[in-house]
Amino acid sequence: MSQSQQIKDVSNAKWGVWVPIVILVAAFMAYFFVPKDASEYLKPVILSAGFAAAVVSFFVSPTGKSFLTFANEAYRETRKVVWPTRKEVFQMTGVVFAFVGVMSLFLWGVDKVLEFVLYDLILRWK
Repeated sequence: MSQSQQIKDVSNAKWGVWVPIVILVAAFMAYFFVPKDASEYLKPVILSAGFAAAVVSFFVSPTGKSFLTFANEAYRETRKVVWPTRKEVFQMTGVVFAFVGVMSLFLWGVDKVLEFVLYDLILRWK
């Protein structure tokens, strides 16, 4: 693919990001400019329609199609992963908890030794 073709593809894909943003901003502005005497259902309908239009315009753009392809491939990859069994999960969780407990006792011990050395032996505060 030539350099000019890549630049053209990137510039064509930018509308897929900006058009939904403009639609959302327009929906929010329309929401706030609705007269107070209008139906109470009009404001939520305007916001919902604007959000739906923004989502649709995003997913029909090249950027949205690329995102859908990526999401589909990511989902397929998660289906290929060999997940651990329930027993393995509980065993590993137990190992992690035990390690955290042992490490916390070790760090507490180091803290107390340093406290003793600094405050009792060096500074003689006690």
